[in-house]
Amino acid sequence: MAQGPDDAETPPANGELDYRWHLAASDVEVATTELEFALMRTFEGFGRWQSECLAGVVDLAASGPENALLHIIRMNERPKTIKDLARLTNRDDVPNIQYSLRKLIAAELVHREGSGRSGVTYQVTEKGRAVTDAYGDLRRRLLIEAVANVPDLAERLSAATQTLNLLSGIYEEVSRVAATHRRR
Repeated sequence: MAQGPDDAETPPANGELDYRWHLAASDVEVATTELEFALMRTFEGFGRWQSECLAGVVDLAASGPENALLHIIRMNERPKTIKDLARLTNRDDVPNIQYSLRKLIAAELVHREGSGRSGVTYQVTEKGRAVTDAYGDLRRRLLIEAVANVPDLAERLSAATQTLNLLSGIYEEVSRVAATHRRR
């Protein structure tokens, strides 16, 4: 499958795919790099899907992460703090989260409650509830119907979720190590 370090200059055999590049020499490097490349493409496609699905139910130009915040705020029908939102989305870019929240508030989809002293929380408005319900309906009609006939999809998605959660932890740990030992 993968070309070894000594084979870097040797092109693959006729009909084989060329997996050689600066990030992938061994089989585990190829598998990891192919997964990362697939994650990047999936993330971008998922973000476009979220934006287009939301635009299909409300006149709002929102990014995928802004759409995700809207649904996470509604999750479990209870208010969320910025700390909750950052933790649930595995983000540490609080100024960007705040910008997205201001955008959702301006669109009257989210309501801010409280103050800095007593704690600020966010929850969906009635309009936000109607929009997230309509989003769910459109999602069912387009996405869920499109994948409904994929064999063993529920089991495959469950296994993929477990794998991605495991990888999330690994990436968090190695990012801490990299940050600890970075060059000046």
